[in-house]
Amino acid sequence: MTGPARRVLLIGGTGKVGTRLARVLRRDGHTVRVASRSGGAVRFDWRDPDTYDSALAEIDAVFIVGPGSATDWSPLLRDLLDRAASAGVRRAVLLSARGVQFLPGGAVDRAERVLRDGPVPWSILRPSHFAQNFTEAMFVPVDGEVHAPVGGGAEPFVDVEDVAEVAASLLTDPGFENEVIEVSGPDAIDFERAMALIGDAAGRRFVFVDESPEQHVERLRGSGTPEGYITWRMAMLGGIRSGEDAYVSDGVQRVLGRQATPFEAWVRREAGVLRESPDADSLSRR
Repeated sequence: MTGPARRVLLIGGTGKVGTRLARVLRRDGHTVRVASRSGGAVRFDWRDPDTYDSALAEIDAVFIVGPGSATDWSPLLRDLLDRAASAGVRRAVLLSARGVQFLPGGAVDRAERVLRDGPVPWSILRPSHFAQNFTEAMFVPVDGEVHAPVGGGAEPFVDVEDVAEVAASLLTDPGFENEVIEVSGPDAIDFERAMALIGDAAGRRFVFVDESPEQHVERLRGSGTPEGYITWRMAMLGGIRSGEDAYVSDGVQRVLGRQATPFEAWVRREAGVLRESPDADSLSRR
């Protein structure tokens, strides 16, 4: 259930969460303004503050996806929030990650702190790793294999559709103001199980290959990945490997009043896209 129609700005609205969030908001009768450096309804560039005010004009709520986790962008966020308050924005929702707990003082942690201390009422959305990372991002199989330094660790992968539904409620409902909402799937599974389920749905054989953290870092560096992002990614993957990220969060149930989508249900709905698709770059960034 949502409140009165809102005018919502989506910063990062062309990404995995943003595209789905735009669809949910429009379905529920809200006005959506998608902002990006290119391809959005309005131009927005984190590195060009001159683009901030026009994007924020006549907006009630803003969904914020940062410019990446490789460098500290909290000063840019502070400027954006000050301008948002002056423009009359009444809610800011930041897409963060549960992995923030594994890298205190990192770029994502700094952004959360700025949001909490800022002038706009806020919510922080912290999802677990996306189920769609197996079909759209960092865990897409290459030559039938997924290489990751996670050992036998399990993760309660969350359906991005659930993330988008929760984000829409946080942006448009009066509840959950100034709260951190963690979302995950209802059960944690390890990567071997995930590969078996996805392979069955796709009609192909996929294999999980554990690799050492050192090997993973070497591959990332070899592809030119910025060191700041490597640090963030290894912190998140380390949480899986250690078992510390296997816990289940209840944010979907709290906000939407229903159970989060099980991984098996997501597989039945989406993993078939790998049936005919060529293998993609497994080092794609979340």
